[in-house]
Amino acid sequence: MLNRNAEAIFWVGRYMERAENHARLIDVYYHFTNDEPNGEGSMRAARIIDALGARHDYEKAHAFMQEDAALAFITLDRTYNNSIISCISQARNNLRSLREKLPTELWDALNGMYLWLQESEPSTLLSESPHLFYKHVKDLIAAFWGVQQSVMMRENEWHLIESGRYLERAENVVRILRSVTFSSSPDEMAAYPYWLALLRSVSGYQSYRKHYADNFAMEPIMEFLVSNLAFPRSVHFAINQLEHHMKRIDLGEDPCDALRNKIIRKAAKLRADIACLEREDFASCKIHELLADISLACMQIGTLVTEAFFRREEATTA
Repeated sequence: MLNRNAEAIFWVGRYMERAENHARLIDVYYHFTNDEPNGEGSMRAARIIDALGARHDYEKAHAFMQEDAALAFITLDRTYNNSIISCISQARNNLRSLREKLPTELWDALNGMYLWLQESEPSTLLSESPHLFYKHVKDLIAAFWGVQQSVMMRENEWHLIESGRYLERAENVVRILRSVTFSSSPDEMAAYPYWLALLRSVSGYQSYRKHYADNFAMEPIMEFLVSNLAFPRSVHFAINQLEHHMKRIDLGEDPCDALRNKIIRKAAKLRADIACLEREDFASCKIHELLADISLACMQIGTLVTEAFFRREEATTA
């Protein structure tokens, strides 16, 4: 399954993972900053926008940093390509081109979510409960992945959507880690809320406490979210899954198989590098360079996937 169909299904995985990541991050950051005694709406908005790397796009559309405008922009603004509704819409457009090749239940789950988001109004984000809204987004995306796990044949389409999902997850986790390390204070007490928000954004607080108990500091948190192979939202887990699914794509005698093997080697090298990290590698003096290196490796893998499977002029990725 190459070219147009391959790119479409790969990006369904990426867009759905991106939408879920955004919903998680917005929900946690909003309520974390909302609980601050001296927190202001514009400060909360700025932190959420910066955490998603959306400041440049936001400032092109809005003159002032306002809470209601920021939430609407990153959730329901169709002019912003990485808003939640834009990600869901693009995933839906790609899935629609594959309706004859994939289970109907998959389309029903995604289309139902899209129709609900389309009917949502920006005014409801603050007038009602943002937490309930973003929880519903996460629940609907979880339902989509549940259907995908239950009904998709374990063939090339399955491995491509999973590859897109886990490459996006690795990039998103690194992006969040870089955002928090740049934003947090070197003082451990002052930085505590940032690390707490970080763990909650990936539903990792309880799992972290199980492994590290009360050792609540930057190095063990970074170690957990980067190199723990058992936690499904760590970078190590995501790259391991990406390598696994790439190995199982069957290209037969297609000449693109050489490029697929190059992707596998790149992912295997990154996985091995992460597996070899020691606690001291996550110290504040080294972490920025480490995260930058992982981010670059993920981007290189994405470029190789494009070269191996896609014809740019035939698919929709934006």
